[in-house]
Amino acid sequence: MAEDIKYELVVYWSEDDSVYIVEVPELPGCMADGRTYKEAVRNALIVIEEWIETARELGRSIPTPKGRLIYA
Repeated sequence: MAEDIKYELVVYWSEDDSVYIVEVPELPGCMADGRTYKEAVRNALIVIEEWIETARELGRSIPTPKGRLIYA
């Protein structure tokens, strides 16, 4: 399913933690990290799947991916 994920990923380097951080703005609390950019994105895809699975189990709504978000 990871190849079907269309949520925007925000990736940045954390000097404090010495890792890449990935946030998924459309899924509250959904984030991951990794020592490399690729590892962080790979971990984020896993966390997104787990987030969606947990939401389904709890009967919560799952946001439809909106694509690129615009920040001010």
